Amino acid sequence: MSIEKIIDDCKIYQKQIKQYDPDPFYVNHFFSKFIDSVNMVMENIFDEANRDFGLFITEKISQGRFLKKAQEKNDAKAIKFSEWYIDKINQEHKSRFPKAIKKICELKNKQNTLPEIKIMIRAQDRYENDINQQIKVGLNNEKLRSKEELQIEINRQLPVFLQVINHKRTENNEPSVNQNQITTSAFIDIQDIFEIEVTYAAEIYIPVLIRVVEESRKKIKELTSWN
Repeated sequence: MSIEKIIDDCKIYQKQIKQYDPDPFYVNHFFSKFIDSVNMVMENIFDEANRDFGLFITEKISQGRFLKKAQEKNDAKAIKFSEWYIDKINQEHKSRFPKAIKKICELKNKQNTLPEIKIMIRAQDRYENDINQQIKVGLNNEKLRSKEELQIEINRQLPVFLQVINHKRTENNEPSVNQNQITTSAFIDIQDIFEIEVTYAAEIYIPVLIRVVEESRKKIKELTSWN
């Protein structure tokens, strides 16, 4: 499967996450597919590099296997690409949400699992220091039982949430919010990064993915062209 097709799949899964947000079952299902596709893109970058550098790696490829083979063959250009790729990945994953997606990809590769989905209420128009508040609602086979039941729990917790968030906003000279400006979203926690909104993280990661692919191909071409 081509990288372009896998990226298209990522876009589809991101839209499906958004469609079913905040239902934990469906968000988890499509987010899992999204993460698998991200991992596939990264593998395919090295499939292309393996072919273009002529390393002839036959087993399942990874950056580590690519570098090891390049070192065995003393292929300076392939080694340079592998080192460039590590720097590029580190650069692209410094900010909070890409860093979280990277950690989740690593977790999925190692344990084939994702962090638990949490339903939280938040302000529709967010500020950096806004709080989110988890709401507990009954599930049936990990699915929301009804929108009505979810709304009942939102209404129950809304007064305290509004009091806390508006207190913080007043301290920061930010506009207050009312009950009509509150929504629910699926969140996850990953290691030392807390309260990552799944839909938003997936959405902003797609441009990162595209950029890594485009610049990797450009670097491969630069290193494999005859000078």
